[in-house]
Amino acid sequence: MAVNHDTVYLKGDRNVEVQKMDVTLGDIVSMECSNKELIPKLKTLKILKIPNQGKQRFVISILKIIACIHEKYPGLEIQNMGEQDIIITYEEQKTPPMFMHVVKTACVALITFCGAAFSIMAFNNDVATAKLFSQIYEYVTGSTSDGFTILEVTYSIGITIGILVFFNHFGKKRFTVDPTPMEVQMRLYENDIQTTLIEDASRREQELDVGKSNHISSHRN
Repeated sequence: MAVNHDTVYLKGDRNVEVQKMDVTLGDIVSMECSNKELIPKLKTLKILKIPNQGKQRFVISILKIIACIHEKYPGLEIQNMGEQDIIITYEEQKTPPMFMHVVKTACVALITFCGAAFSIMAFNNDVATAKLFSQIYEYVTGSTSDGFTILEVTYSIGITIGILVFFNHFGKKRFTVDPTPMEVQMRLYENDIQTTLIEDASRREQELDVGKSNHISSHRN
């Protein structure tokens, strides 16, 4: 077992997806070292062996990863630049047919459209928008509104423009480089899910960490 005094910098994301049962260091973290010959060897270092088929999740501590590296390279200095705990999600890669993608997209679009339309109609009904427009039109013009006037037209156009500006998105086109409100909420939701998974694994003592015996980590080789 050779002693190495180089420094390796590791950076791992909080959530990593893998499609093979033998998980190596290169599958879950990116790394940098002045010794370029060492990086390919580290990338092939086995960290975890998935015991069963099917979708599974494991939480592994960066300390466990460092311990696995030190087993083979005892003198190697390691600097962690990423997450303290990494969620490894194993799922067999399956490519559904294009027809299913089209059906799912159509269903999501239909549900979103109907939900948004119902929300707008419910709001307009609650605040009596039609009655308000009718009264304004009658006060200004002196004529009775037939329900389809310049007020309703400009209101509809204004709602459309407001939605496009707020969500900063139309088809594949963005109006600015900022993330959309939907993307922000999705990232917050993902962070909450990942935090819950890590805390839950820690409380149940299922996290792969140093000083903890685990049948999964014992079958690493």
